[in-house]
Amino acid sequence: MGLILAVAVPGPFRSPLDYLPAPGATPPAIGTRVKVPLGRRTVVGVVLGLNSDSRLDPAKLRPIIDSLDASPILDADILELARWAADYYHHPIGEVIARCLPTRHRRPDATTSRRVRAWQITAAGLACDLAQFERAPAKARALQHLRAASTAVTAAQLTALGIRSGILKQLEALDLVASKTEVVPDGLPATGEALALNPGQTEAVAAIIEGLDNFGVYLLDGVTGSGKTEVYLQTMATALAAGRQVLMLVPEIGLTPQAEERLRQRFGEAVATLHSGMSDVARLRAFDRVRQGGARVLIGTRSAIFTPMPELGLIVVDEEHDESYKQQDGLRYSARDLALIRARNRNVAVVLGSATPSLESLHNARSGRYRHLHLPSRAGNAVPPTLRLIDLRRYPAAEGFSEPLQQAMAETLAAGNQVLVFLNRRGFAPVLRCSDCGWIADCPRCDARMTVHSRPGGLRCHHCGTARPLPPRCPDCGAPEPMPVGHGTQRTEAVLKQRFPGLPVVRIDRDSTASQHALAAALERIQTGAPAILVGTQMLAKGHHFPAVTLVAVLDADGGLFSADFRGSERLAQQVLQVAGRAGRAERPGQVLIQTLQPEHPFWPPILDQNYQAFALPALAERAETGLPPCAHLALLRAEAPARDATWAFLEAAAGRLAAAEHSVAVLGPIPALRERLAGRYRAQLLLQSSERSSLHALLRQRLPELDALPQSRRVRWSLDVDPIDLY
Repeated sequence: MGLILAVAVPGPFRSPLDYLPAPGATPPAIGTRVKVPLGRRTVVGVVLGLNSDSRLDPAKLRPIIDSLDASPILDADILELARWAADYYHHPIGEVIARCLPTRHRRPDATTSRRVRAWQITAAGLACDLAQFERAPAKARALQHLRAASTAVTAAQLTALGIRSGILKQLEALDLVASKTEVVPDGLPATGEALALNPGQTEAVAAIIEGLDNFGVYLLDGVTGSGKTEVYLQTMATALAAGRQVLMLVPEIGLTPQAEERLRQRFGEAVATLHSGMSDVARLRAFDRVRQGGARVLIGTRSAIFTPMPELGLIVVDEEHDESYKQQDGLRYSARDLALIRARNRNVAVVLGSATPSLESLHNARSGRYRHLHLPSRAGNAVPPTLRLIDLRRYPAAEGFSEPLQQAMAETLAAGNQVLVFLNRRGFAPVLRCSDCGWIADCPRCDARMTVHSRPGGLRCHHCGTARPLPPRCPDCGAPEPMPVGHGTQRTEAVLKQRFPGLPVVRIDRDSTASQHALAAALERIQTGAPAILVGTQMLAKGHHFPAVTLVAVLDADGGLFSADFRGSERLAQQVLQVAGRAGRAERPGQVLIQTLQPEHPFWPPILDQNYQAFALPALAERAETGLPPCAHLALLRAEAPARDATWAFLEAAAGRLAAAEHSVAVLGPIPALRERLAGRYRAQLLLQSSERSSLHALLRQRLPELDALPQSRRVRWSLDVDPIDLY
């Protein structure tokens, strides 16, 4: 049998598909994209292997249509990571490989973008007498510049100097210069100086630098404002000086511009950015620039973990606890966890930074798997803010603000400072209710209330996107104008504009900052330092540096105390301490006021002391007692269908197959999802729980093919979530 190509193609295929090479063509290399027939369609796949035999009859194999790349677009590093992810998350390999490619590279009509064109001097150019170009000063200037350059110079750089491409082509015809399409690494012009380090930062930088040439995980556990970013930057500088590339992951697009600015101040144009807010063309350019070695630092959100970096030497995961690192549909991967696997495969260091580390990371640090580095104090002259509870039973919150909070805000603004108001609820009000009969505006497609919005006005479901106008009368009893109940960020903004006329109120949430430009404009208004009020959701709670904010107000902190999810208290602790960290980050002292109806709850003492460890250690002990992560391992089988019976029939059949296997895995359920009906579909789930990760995965490898073959599976949409971050 001749050569067989193993090709990963998008679709529900748990293994690569076999194809023959194109007749008369050179077989493509592993890691290159190929255009292949799949049924009646033509799709793009990636070659994963070159074999001498096939499980299928060779006569039934079809040849590929064409090879799209002259050289591999995905290197061995990314292919190894993709195979690991496909195996661990039990996801089709072709779908995983597709995640590794920019959107434009997934199309059959796309070709690999051209590399950067560059110019260099030849031996004849070095030896020639420049006097012969006395009447052609542009040619003389081009030769002088290329003689002085230590490496090839890009065409763009020469154009910026006024040297046109026509001049270079004339010199090339004389064999005085030569063009090349090899990538020219960008320089590293440092436009910002490194800051002085305190003893904690110095120790952390030294520890990480010492381990740069080997795999190791460093949990950088530093209070908010402790200077974790400067530790990242000085560690990166060492890796870059050694000729390596650096990958930095951030959890949110909203954090990218600020972090990108810090990196560019230090490392100039060596920095590239990747996130979903960019256009397809911009993402493709950044992908190719990093893949070809032209960019030395890549900062991006979770999908950036799949970017090829030939000289990768360090990975940094900022705000490692953030749930945004977990993809919630399709390939349900954790970018933080994949960063650890990629660092291990490449034998490089990975830094996980957070002021409120996840319980998983703290558990690994306590077990000795990670090296725990502490930054216990704020950098510079900044001091921690003071935290205080306001008992809403004693001080009712008219329009969301208690009297002590209003007074503190007035004093802060009168002193020329800024106030940050945190409310993790978008819209104008969470409920529209008729005060006469009690009717509530429910979503017609979900088990959820519709949220009242003021700009644009109307009702909107935050789960499925259904929107409709505000009813002028109650649909049930006909009473006029049902009333909004509760407060969202829009209503809070309106209240503050009435209470503090003449002062700017800047709202930052997903509605007000849907574009990068809108977010940048809002942040620019804040950075002026003039008295102002910031109103926002969790977008404001992390990563931002607001020197003029001296008061943080948390309006509604009680939701996480009684969450249906076992991670509810962990999320609340992280949110409160992260948003508290925005106060008093410069020389001005800060305070945090938290409104609650549960001031005696045992959750609060360690939070008020800003002692996250005092919260985390008992929480870890509780997880161990109840058999929950990180002390056990979970997988969640979700199913949904327009008909409720179809969902339950599939999950009951799946439970029977899974429970029949001889593995130490508890099969719990099926049960309805917390919101059983969402976007017109009925949802339920099955939880798999085991104290041994290996047993859980052995069961899944054995039984998932059987679930694929169940007749009931054809009537539902089902998915598997390994290491779920929520159970609803």
